[in-house]
Amino acid sequence: MTKVEIPLSKTKNILMVLGATAFIVIGTLFILTPTSFLSIICRSPFIIRLSGIASVLFFGAAGIYGIIKLFDTRAGLTITDVGIIDNTNASSVGLINWSDITEIKIKEVVRTKFLLVFVKNPENYIDKVGSIKRMLLKISMKTYETPLSITCSSIKCNFSDFERLLNNELKEHSKESTE
Repeated sequence: MTKVEIPLSKTKNILMVLGATAFIVIGTLFILTPTSFLSIICRSPFIIRLSGIASVLFFGAAGIYGIIKLFDTRAGLTITDVGIIDNTNASSVGLINWSDITEIKIKEVVRTKFLLVFVKNPENYIDKVGSIKRMLLKISMKTYETPLSITCSSIKCNFSDFERLLNNELKEHSKESTE
């Protein structure tokens, strides 16, 4: 097999940064003028201010990540004979060996599809990353029973082609390992 590289999508990352910026602005308004946002749904300035702080923190981190990805020259996803080199999201671990992968499943959360990659020894992948990624991988492990997920939302590829490509490669490499 030849190496397949799928680049990061600059357009998708720009949209992510713009969306994050909008939520940061709204969150800042919630922090500075919470009484302006009182309504039947929320009557507490404290809750509104707290929501603003959470929004600024979360979307600030997402915006910073998006800006970093805009200048990232590496491929978003690389498929080789050895495995999948993932650079699609904040919790990416790099190389996932074909010999470790047991299954790939589709998961959809709030109309966003991604692939869950199940491996023989998930702890090996959790242990090889820094503390922030480790925390993200442990959350994923508790939620989805695998620490590894690959998203199509930051690369130049549609989901069905992406999913088909990875499953075909997994089947091909599973055959090779049994021969």
